[in-house]
Amino acid sequence: MKFIISGGGTGGHIYPAIAIAQELKVQIPDCEILFVGAEGKMEMEKVPKAGFKIVGLPIRGLQRKLTVENLSFPFKLIQSLWKAWKIVKDFKPDAVIGVGGYASGAIMQVAVWQGVKTLIQEQNSYAGLTNKLVAKSVNKICVAYPNMERYFPKEKIVFCGNPVRKDITNLESVRSEAFKFFDLSESKKTVLVLGGSLGARTINNCLKSGVNELLAQGYQVVWQTGKIYFEEMKNFANTLNNKNLYIKDFIYEMNYAYACADVVISRAGALSVSELCLAGKPTILVPSPNVAEDHQTKNAMALVNESAAILVKDGEAGNTLITKTLELLKDENRQKELAENILKLVKPNASKEIVNQIVKIIK
Repeated sequence: MKFIISGGGTGGHIYPAIAIAQELKVQIPDCEILFVGAEGKMEMEKVPKAGFKIVGLPIRGLQRKLTVENLSFPFKLIQSLWKAWKIVKDFKPDAVIGVGGYASGAIMQVAVWQGVKTLIQEQNSYAGLTNKLVAKSVNKICVAYPNMERYFPKEKIVFCGNPVRKDITNLESVRSEAFKFFDLSESKKTVLVLGGSLGARTINNCLKSGVNELLAQGYQVVWQTGKIYFEEMKNFANTLNNKNLYIKDFIYEMNYAYACADVVISRAGALSVSELCLAGKPTILVPSPNVAEDHQTKNAMALVNESAAILVKDGEAGNTLITKTLELLKDENRQKELAENILKLVKPNASKEIVNQIVKIIK
């Protein structure tokens, strides 16, 4: 059997796609999988690292203001549809799976035109534009949040949760390895800081101002800055020259990162929230305000309302994030409560349920 999986642009699209591919390989070991992404986007690097083949389309998104790039959009779209048509025709997939992102729209539309079975997966509580555009044409829609009939035809929706990487379960078994990997002490409490694959300016600036206080009070910090802010934050970290601080633009070994964390500071993207539930770590969420319909705050509130996370608003983070982090690090009971409650919200079999739906539409 053959499958095309398409989407990308951010880790929030790419990692669910990889998790679906891995589950397809578990259930159908001899299947062939081809990823289709957008040229120059992060999926072109991340997917091969996960062991899958990927081809790129020249597609680009529309900018909200008038730019030269917008003028080339129709030509890029036509080019992408033409290339997508050839990919589907030559590869002859049994099904095409879309996870959102520009490339996903082109390949899904072509798959529909060619009569191939199609399924989309929506990670957020606020549906992305690409998925909304193709929803009426596809066979099945897998969602991670309830009440998604606001965006999609109700009869096509299946509530599955978000597929996440399998290696962040059973973290206790790799805890010692994790501390060795980061060259940190197993006897000290550790804060894991995540701002998404590209980074979060607010979180990085808060750490730049307050990481010294965390280190001075005897804590360790594993800090993922994101690609955009890495050079600036690394130069700052070099001035501290502190062995209790590990700083990187992107951490591929997330099982190790979660395993050594006592407290996590994170944005509230859909994938991050799903992973944090699976990892079962006491978490402070700082939702990004720069997203459609403020959906990260909605993601965060789904946890906060269950006493499963602490919310710090982006605009207030400069004054409160480090203070709240220190308070949580010193409060063992609160850590225990948050960890227990966040574990209750996990949907660990999302990948399996999505693959079951893929198999069902083919049959």
